[in-house]
Amino acid sequence: MNRIKLIYSVLLFLAGALPVYAQHNMQKSISVKEPFVTRTGNKIVYHLYVTDTTVNYTGKKAKGVAINGSIPAPTLYFMEGDTAEIHVHNTMHMETSIHWHGLILPNEQDGVPYLTTAPIKGHSTHVFRFPIVQHGTYWYHSHTMLQEQSGMYGAIVIHEKDKQPVAEEVVLLSDWTNENPNQVERSLHYATDWYAIKKKATQDYLQAVKEKRLGVKMTNEWKRMLAMDVSDVYYDALFTNGKIAEEKKQYKAGDKVRLRIINGSSSTYFWLQFAGGKMSVVANDGAEVEPVEVDRFIIGVSETYDVMVTIPGDGSYELLSTSEDRTRSTSLWLSDGAKHAAGAMPRLKYFEGMKMMNDMMNMDGSMNDMGMNMSLQQMDMNTVMYPEIVDSNKSIITLNYAMLKAPRKTTLPEGPVRELKFELTGNMTRYVWTMDNKTISESDKILIKQGENIRIILTNNSMMRHPMHLHGHFFRTLNGQGEYSPLKTVLDIMPMETDTIEFHASEKYGDWYFHCHILYHMMSGMGRIFSYENTPPNPQLPDPQKAIRKVYHDDRRFYFAAQIGLESTGSDGELMYSNTRWMLQNEWRLGLNAEKGFENELHIGRLIGPNQWLMPYVGFDWRYRTHGEAEKNLFGQVNTKDKRGVVCFGFQYTLPMLVRADARIDTEGKLRVQLGREDIPVSSRLRFNFMANTDKEYMAGFRYILTKYVSLSTHYDSDMGLGAGLTITY
Repeated sequence: MNRIKLIYSVLLFLAGALPVYAQHNMQKSISVKEPFVTRTGNKIVYHLYVTDTTVNYTGKKAKGVAINGSIPAPTLYFMEGDTAEIHVHNTMHMETSIHWHGLILPNEQDGVPYLTTAPIKGHSTHVFRFPIVQHGTYWYHSHTMLQEQSGMYGAIVIHEKDKQPVAEEVVLLSDWTNENPNQVERSLHYATDWYAIKKKATQDYLQAVKEKRLGVKMTNEWKRMLAMDVSDVYYDALFTNGKIAEEKKQYKAGDKVRLRIINGSSSTYFWLQFAGGKMSVVANDGAEVEPVEVDRFIIGVSETYDVMVTIPGDGSYELLSTSEDRTRSTSLWLSDGAKHAAGAMPRLKYFEGMKMMNDMMNMDGSMNDMGMNMSLQQMDMNTVMYPEIVDSNKSIITLNYAMLKAPRKTTLPEGPVRELKFELTGNMTRYVWTMDNKTISESDKILIKQGENIRIILTNNSMMRHPMHLHGHFFRTLNGQGEYSPLKTVLDIMPMETDTIEFHASEKYGDWYFHCHILYHMMSGMGRIFSYENTPPNPQLPDPQKAIRKVYHDDRRFYFAAQIGLESTGSDGELMYSNTRWMLQNEWRLGLNAEKGFENELHIGRLIGPNQWLMPYVGFDWRYRTHGEAEKNLFGQVNTKDKRGVVCFGFQYTLPMLVRADARIDTEGKLRVQLGREDIPVSSRLRFNFMANTDKEYMAGFRYILTKYVSLSTHYDSDMGLGAGLTITY
């Protein structure tokens, strides 16, 4: 017992000492006024200082959010049975928060601002107090806006009381972008393919021809789908404990090491492989499981796994963590000497994945599983894209949820059973992510009673996987292990899977968040709130109506986008300002003289349907020119006005091949039908666009993408003629 206390004290000392030094050339330090950690009996007190900072991970300065001068934040160590007292000092001007992911604690300590806990305002301190009633590997992170993406996350390790310690390492995985996360989020809502360009994954027509997959590409667009992808964001770096590669040289041949692996990323799934042989999985989301040996496994966003590895011989052995899209990786090297690499994962065969998605997608935008009845990660549709499996006879044991078994019975207490069913829904085109086609702000809270057993059946009817996280409770994952079904707090559910989980409503009160843990999906509104009946007022939130409006604000926000052509014949372009359901559009064409004049159309429309292909709108159309020619459209209608202003009513609809149809009638009785499309991917960076309408106007042109915001462009316009110049995209 004395040895356990000695080792635990050393861990606490190291946890307190190491984070004082800023990592990765941080240029703004903070002054820690209180000791990082102190212990008095079973009470352990931490002081966390949150500050905005500047970092340089890749040769480019970027803004970050650090805790005690460190990204990631320092690891917090506890012993089961402790009482935690954590002082969070916010030295920033903006508010912040901290959620204790996976911990069972009183509702007001959960750390979701405006839902369970007061936000931590700038230049203020919030004190969290809660008992430590469990052991395992967990983590903590901001639940305010996109601060998690900027570096506000850290590990939590809770040791089991009176258990002999073993050699262990925290492996905190994360992703990093030099881009402002707010710009990342805005870009996702307008289906930018800049991230695909950076990842060399555009699946353009030229590439389709080279790979003899032109028919697959055309079918994909005929069914109104975007290019195949397995992740949304291009990242500049991936980290293990804040480093692209970390080394732990103290181990020698024969040593057994427990790796506490945490996926603290904002949106990256990681494949894990160990160069020294098989990994024995012994815990998931902090809960123990019967050991199972695997060659590799994928860890979903916010999941944790504990694995045991053995150093097989002399040299240093790599734990390789590769992003699911296989664009980047990060490493932990165990032991010293000659390096034994795990072996890089080859690039994905995207067109093979596209072909499978074509088979599963119906013309109306619905999906079918082709009778495969998928669940529990047992049938990975992406396998068709994995060259190391398709092109190899080697047997690779890959972990899935059906392989996890609890060491003790996990059956729920007796109580009434309530069954809930949810479909995970959304679309990539406008980056709308929902449950049952409703965002959290469009849904009522789900009332539950203490003592109920809640069974949830989840069906993923979207093309992306979603790691669904329940706050404040463990749930049983019904995976065929009966009474020994594993306990989890996060369920990764793949496209077209149906999985069932259940939990005991053990709390007395409170609102508990259930949401997708991909940060940008959560901010889009993919979640629900479970609310215990007869919950008393939360003293931290004196105005509950105002507080819940703050929570709902996240998925109601509007985003701005623009495409502005500046060419030798004039300017044309489009401005958009939209949120989940509404869009304000402004399109224009501006000539260089009064004869060419200008045209401008302003629309406000409502996006309808799960795929949002239909948008009825009302708007205003005005133009000015001096050439005085009569115009006659295909319907025989004549316009001789050089100046006009009319109100118009119409709708836009996305046709097969992603062509946008626009039909409208104005207050002068003039009807116009228009077809057009932007951004047809000819090659990785070359885009073709066209437009034609019943007013006998037409346009065709090309755009070559130089950067995210600037392109070379040229096009011919029936009114303006042939021009060339630049296009600014925002």
